[in-house]
Amino acid sequence: MIEVKNISKSFGENRVLKEVSLVFEKGKTNLIIGQSGSGKTVLMKCLVGLMEPDEGAIDYDGRNFCRMSYQQRRLVRQEIGMLFQGGALFDSLNVEQNVMFPLNMFTEKSREEKLERVNFCLRRVNLDGRNKLMPSELSGGMVKRVAIARAIALNPRYLFCDEPNSGLDPQTSGLIDELISEITHEFDITTIVNTHDMNSVLMIGENIAYIHQGEIWWKGNKEEILTARNQELNDFVFATELTRRLKR
Repeated sequence: MIEVKNISKSFGENRVLKEVSLVFEKGKTNLIIGQSGSGKTVLMKCLVGLMEPDEGAIDYDGRNFCRMSYQQRRLVRQEIGMLFQGGALFDSLNVEQNVMFPLNMFTEKSREEKLERVNFCLRRVNLDGRNKLMPSELSGGMVKRVAIARAIALNPRYLFCDEPNSGLDPQTSGLIDELISEITHEFDITTIVNTHDMNSVLMIGENIAYIHQGEIWWKGNKEEILTARNQELNDFVFATELTRRLKR
């Protein structure tokens, strides 16, 4: 579980986050949604330590991340998996080397042990035997699946996904959503997904937070979101759905 307690973040006179408090539950897909500029990306960056909140606390299972030393944060980061928006694979490394990268960085396992873990992760994302392919040989969906395999290589307690369906067609997006949900439940991970994809919200949104102008404007789940009595949320949900339909 990750608990955010009254965090705020400003850039000059622009107050981007305003006393945000949230609980991201273990073993569930926790979604952060909101319009561009709402503060959701800044919130995620604060959660993983890429930005420092001006005030408030972020607790990883009771551990105050904001007060940790560099070395203490490094230990927590070994428990974190990251799925970046574009996949962020290393173009010069093949699939096996990309998935093995965090194992090389953070563990002292033998080559055989690392390869065993790499192969397990690739099987889990249905890419068994694709070890030697280069990123340029992969489809968009395969890139995201390799990125997920890399994100779970260290058997993380926490998984952060930044717009995981960006650039994917609806069918492939659905497969990625299912995979993220399956891995979350299978390994009992605290998963946080930053998205504006309403298909994702309605498929895997077990715990949803809507951010509006730097504040938490609504919290609920996928069953509740379509009947919520919140004008700003409704405008966001139905405008997003209309835009998606027009792009078909």
